[in-house]
Amino acid sequence: MATQYKSKHGTVSRAACELYMNFVDCSRFRDMIPEDKRDAVTADYDSIKAVVQGFSIGVRIVRREPYKLIMLEDDGAPFHFTIDLHFDQTDSPSKTEFYINVSADLNLMMKMMLGTKIQTALDKIVDALVAASEGRMPEGVDPEMLKNFKF
Repeated sequence: MATQYKSKHGTVSRAACELYMNFVDCSRFRDMIPEDKRDAVTADYDSIKAVVQGFSIGVRIVRREPYKLIMLEDDGAPFHFTIDLHFDQTDSPSKTEFYINVSADLNLMMKMMLGTKIQTALDKIVDALVAASEGRMPEGVDPEMLKNFKF
């Protein structure tokens, strides 16, 4: 049975269409990877793959619902997982409620090793998007990594 992880919800100060367009093309994420690690990463519009500590791991977009949802699934990972990126328009046309759901088929040992790290990472991604959309640089993020994002 898959383990479910749900990020916190964050209000991003951008319209849903603007935020969605930042995530729709996987090739844009290669530029956000530190230069010394880019050789281990390949990406195109629909997928991104990397070799991390000898393991090949990747994701590919399997569904796009414009301005609402992007669904990704593993592409050559050692375990099956899916990632759903949600872009919910709020009452304000310039704000979007953003959150991430992950479903992962982890064995007990992997769940113990990765569980809290996955949850923490998801929440940090949401916090970073909220901060960047408000003109604040997220803690621990190199501004060069976000140069291709339109905030």
